[in-house]
Amino acid sequence: MRAVTALSVAVLASSGVGHAVMSGLDSGIERVDPFKDMKNRPEAGRGLNILLAGTDGRDTITEEQRQAYRLGGKPCHCTDTLMLLHLSADHSRVSVVSLPRDSYAMMPPHTDRTSGEEHRPHPVKLNAAYAEGGPELTVRTVEKMTEVKIDHYVEVDFTSFMETVDAVGGVEICTVRRLKDSYTGLDLAPGPHRLDGGQALQYVRSRHLDGTGDLSRMQRQQRFVAALTTEVTGSGVLLNPVRFREVAQSVLGSLRADSGFTTERMLDLGKAMRGFTPASAEFTSVPVQEKAREVPAIGNTLVWKAKEAKRIFGALREDRPLADHDSARPKATVVDVPPEQIRVQVENGTPRQGLGAQADRALRATGFGTSGQAVDAADRATARTTVLYDPRWDRSARTVAAAFPGAELKAAPGQGGTLRVVLGADFTEVHPVRAEDPPEGATGALRGDEVTCPRAEPAGKA
Repeated sequence: MRAVTALSVAVLASSGVGHAVMSGLDSGIERVDPFKDMKNRPEAGRGLNILLAGTDGRDTITEEQRQAYRLGGKPCHCTDTLMLLHLSADHSRVSVVSLPRDSYAMMPPHTDRTSGEEHRPHPVKLNAAYAEGGPELTVRTVEKMTEVKIDHYVEVDFTSFMETVDAVGGVEICTVRRLKDSYTGLDLAPGPHRLDGGQALQYVRSRHLDGTGDLSRMQRQQRFVAALTTEVTGSGVLLNPVRFREVAQSVLGSLRADSGFTTERMLDLGKAMRGFTPASAEFTSVPVQEKAREVPAIGNTLVWKAKEAKRIFGALREDRPLADHDSARPKATVVDVPPEQIRVQVENGTPRQGLGAQADRALRATGFGTSGQAVDAADRATARTTVLYDPRWDRSARTVAAAFPGAELKAAPGQGGTLRVVLGADFTEVHPVRAEDPPEGATGALRGDEVTCPRAEPAGKA
C-alpha cells in the first residue's frame, strides 16, 4: 500500500518546491537488495513494475496497540499482503494486482536465510517465500509465477502502515453492510467511516467477515488503497509544503525498499503524473479455482486459474489496461448481495412489445440470473416498476431494486427465492450493480473511483 502512497505523494514534484521539500528524506528509507545475484529473469516489458509486500511485523508494536487492535500472537515473519503494481509507460495508469497469500507456489532452489540450509524446489503457500528467503526469494518466486520482471520492491509492516494513515489524517471508506470481525475487533456499521491508523489496520487485516476469507480481504485492501490515494491527492496535502513534508517523512521513513527506489526516482515519476486521480488506478485479484489444493504438511492452497492469470500478467507485460476506462460508462451501484446469487423473473407491465426481453438481457449482462423468458404481466398499465419479493429475501430485493432506480419494493410472502420484477411505464434501462465483495472466482478489474466512497454532490444539485 505504501508504494501507491509514495507515487501519489510524488505528484508534488510537478510544483516548484518538490526537491526542496523532499531533500534529506532519502536517508530515512531502509534499504534491501532483493535482486542480488538473480539470473534467468523475465524480459522487461513496457512501464514500471513494483512488488509491494505487507509483512506480519508485530515486533515494533506497543502493548497498547497489541491490545486495542488484537495483534496478539507471534509474528510469522511472512508476507501478509502481496500486490503487484504496474505504472504504465505513459504514466497515466496504475494497475494493482493482488496475489493471494495462500496461493500454491513452487519455491525455487535457495538457501534458508535463518538456518542456512539448502532447499530444493518444493511446494509452499506464496507468503512463505519471505519467511524462507526474505525479499530476494519473494521477488524470485513472484517473477517465476507471473513472468513479469519486477523493477522495484517496497515493504511495509503493521506499525509503519498505521503511522502513514494517521499522518494523512485518516482515510474514509464506505460499506453497504455491517463489518464485524471478533478476531481483529473490527466493527463498522453500514455507511461511511473515517478510519485512523489502528482502525485501518483492522479493516485491511480482517479475514473472518464472511466465507471467502482472504479473497474478500484483498478486495477491502484494494478499496483502501484507492481511498488512500484519494485522500493524498484530494486533501490539499500535496499543496502544503510543510504538511507534505510531514506526510512524506512518515511514509518514506518507515518503509524498506530497493536502492533504486529513491526520492529522486519518485520525484521524476511525479513530474510525469500530473493529473493523476483515483480513476487512473485499476484493481483486480488473481482469480483462483474453487477447489483448494491440499499439500502435505502445509494444508489447503489456492490454485490460480491459469487462463485468467495469463491474461492479467500478459496485459501488465504489454502495458495494456485491465479495466474499462470509458468515462461515459455509468458507474455501478455497490450492493450487498452479489447479483450472481439472485434469480429474477421479469414481467412486462406495459404495452410496449419486447420490453421484458430487453430488461431480461440487461439483467443477465449485469450478473443476475434470470429465467431467460420474460412474460406479460396481468396488468399492462403499470405506472411504476415494482420488485416483488419474499420477505426472507429482503437483502436480495434491495440489490434488484438498485438495478431499477425508483422502483417500488413490495413484499410477497410465500413467493420463494425467485424475485419478480414488473416493469412499469417509468422503466428506461437496467442500471449496473456490483457486489461490495464479489463472489469467489469472479474476474474483472475496477477503476479506483469505482471502489471509493461516492463524492457528495455540490450544493444546489439534485
